[in-house]
Amino acid sequence: MLHLTNTTIMFTEPFMQRALLAALFLGPLCALLGVFVIARRMAFFSDTVSHSALAGVALGFWLGFVEPTLPMIGFSLLVAAAMMWLKEKTDLLSDTILALLLSGSVALGVIILSLLHGRNYQGELNRYLFGDIVAIGWPDVWLGAVLLGVVGMGLFWQLSPMTLLSAQEEMAQVCGVPVRRLNYLFVLVLTLTVATSIRLLGIILVTSLIVIPPAAARSLSRNLRQQIVLSVIFGLLGGVGGTLVSYQLNVPCGSAIVMTCIVLFLISLTLGKLRAERPAKELSK
Repeated sequence: MLHLTNTTIMFTEPFMQRALLAALFLGPLCALLGVFVIARRMAFFSDTVSHSALAGVALGFWLGFVEPTLPMIGFSLLVAAAMMWLKEKTDLLSDTILALLLSGSVALGVIILSLLHGRNYQGELNRYLFGDIVAIGWPDVWLGAVLLGVVGMGLFWQLSPMTLLSAQEEMAQVCGVPVRRLNYLFVLVLTLTVATSIRLLGIILVTSLIVIPPAAARSLSRNLRQQIVLSVIFGLLGGVGGTLVSYQLNVPCGSAIVMTCIVLFLISLTLGKLRAERPAKELSK
């Protein structure tokens, strides 16, 4: 009876309503983008964008923003643009560029935070580093909803070009796919999604929701469309399930979401291996 009462209270809490809606929108969104992130080997890219947000948060505090979301998104977009520019204008390898910008932006953020005086930012900083469901506001929820709608329609509208681009960029260019424009659009959407998801998951863990659901879906899917559908389902279950676990166990929301996704990954990996072994056993009979 007490458990039912606690569950009822959980769904009537305004901060939990916002957190669950954010997870409902951002979980599938991150998982959907994650399918193409994994296919294009851009996991380190999303990690760089998320860690660069630390400098944006620090700049926001330094400039006097009570909620440094706008400076965080702005700086993340600046870093993403710098990645694309350096990739096009220099001979540096992609992983070198990403490592350079990741370490530089984190160092800049730490320096700015160390120079701030007169106010203790430790609590606010922890929220951005590890996620905080209490800090999620309605603007974060609606931005997540808009991104999910726009990105979902855009990706399914451009599914064939994006699939070809992910598999073979040179071939896509030969076939007349606007490679440069799609690359910039994808980077823009991925950066906005990562920056928006930081409130829920935190800077440290946000890449996990992009990488783990598609990895789990890959163990069970036979083609790209199946992987997209399963990835979205796993992202939804991981996001919403992790948020519920976070409330029930009173643990950080980002960590609970990641661990829920890890459990889903282990289950899918086990089911995938069992399915792969079954035809081999039938052939041996």
